Amino acid sequence: MELLSPAGNVEKLKYGYIYGADAVYIGLKNFSLRVKADNFYEDEYKKVCELKKQFPGKKLHCALNIAFHNDEIDRLIQNIPYFKNYPIDAFIVQDLGIVPILQKEFPKAALHLSTQASCMNREAVKVYKSLGFSRVVMGREASLKEIAEIKNSVPEMEIECFVHGAMCIAYSGRCLMSAYLNGRSAQEGFCSHTCRWDYDVLASLGENAKQISESGNLVLREHKRPDEFFPVYEGENFTAVLSSKDLCMIDHLADLKNAGVDSLKIEGRMKSVYYVALITRAYRKAIDALEGKIPQEEATPFVEELYKVSHRPFATGFYYNKSDADVAVSGASDSPFELSAEFGNELSLQDENSILEKAALNKKIRDEKYNSLCPEAKAAADKRFAEHPDLNLPFAEKIDGFKMYSFESLNMITKSTELEIVSPDTVAQKILWGKDFVLVNPENGELYNWVCNGHSCVFYTRLKLQQGSLLRSKDPDYIEGKFRDSGR
Repeated sequence: MELLSPAGNVEKLKYGYIYGADAVYIGLKNFSLRVKADNFYEDEYKKVCELKKQFPGKKLHCALNIAFHNDEIDRLIQNIPYFKNYPIDAFIVQDLGIVPILQKEFPKAALHLSTQASCMNREAVKVYKSLGFSRVVMGREASLKEIAEIKNSVPEMEIECFVHGAMCIAYSGRCLMSAYLNGRSAQEGFCSHTCRWDYDVLASLGENAKQISESGNLVLREHKRPDEFFPVYEGENFTAVLSSKDLCMIDHLADLKNAGVDSLKIEGRMKSVYYVALITRAYRKAIDALEGKIPQEEATPFVEELYKVSHRPFATGFYYNKSDADVAVSGASDSPFELSAEFGNELSLQDENSILEKAALNKKIRDEKYNSLCPEAKAAADKRFAEHPDLNLPFAEKIDGFKMYSFESLNMITKSTELEIVSPDTVAQKILWGKDFVLVNPENGELYNWVCNGHSCVFYTRLKLQQGSLLRSKDPDYIEGKFRDSGR
């Protein structure tokens, strides 16, 4: 089975590949249902082409899955020369109007039907096959039983299914709430996630609930919009329009395989690098264990890490029955970790020596200046340095067995921060400042006492870091078992 991961930008695309995805799906600016993701534009195709060369055999799928208006069709046609710069293996579409355009302009690219098309029966799959589609991303309301029947009926059609991430409460994600409440159409990529807002149900006291719900007098009020009232009409067989549970099928991959699913899709082009990396890694290990490439006991610790990434309560969607999918939830679960830094490449010996030479030179200059002071001035300097240690940081020195890596801090890291390295093949490795690593200012060779985002920094360590390694930190405010509502 193929593992398909999300990428909202070039960085996430890289981590998707590094952490085990067979294919990654992206969106192109203004033609994707995730407009608020960074998406891809300008000259980023050059970086994408380089990544494809770096990871031969990995595929790139492009989501052109909005519902097109006439002017958007025109813009699509105008942008085709630009799109051709990308090494796209397949397009994910819901609007049949663009199919002949893609077939003409991208004859080597496969056509994948978006889940937005709500394809859930064998006869529809046959029709899409006749139109040139080689894969169907099943409507999320399809059960495993129905998927198996479809695969048996049309075995040559590839079946792709979502297995992890946020699920839209609307029918296969075709939601009108956002457009209705604030004019931002989900079908054009501008969803404001109104289903995840917090609402009050308001009505006059003493009225019969059924009469209220059918009268049109029932209204919703979102907590942060106290002066706005949204009318709600409840009819027969009414379905709640609130936030659904998150999908998680990592414990049921054998059932998906037995049903004939060809590709497992992770939701989350707007999620973080940390999310993409750890969720992709968990499913990679689980698939490898299922296919006998690694022992199950080797995969288990990686799978368990999946639950340490922020998420809403998990469910199995509609695959077994719809009762679990019908339960609405609010907020997101807590995570004991936050991403603190990303590692880059190992520095060359020349660059490393250059930093150490700067350190030695600056140490010599500082020592000479200090030694030239009179005793009174030295005492004053000692007092000032004791009160403000960052004014007199030590300098880096050559340490046998240590190597330098480029390093980008994403939040504040101090010597007391509990840190762990995660990588594609290391579950989590605790590291200690001063023993396992030090942080060096490459501009002057000083050793930091702390760093935060924006600090120029290299990671000087005895550890050999795997490509794509990440540094995470324990959240000091996290309390196991206690839910901290993180909002939407």
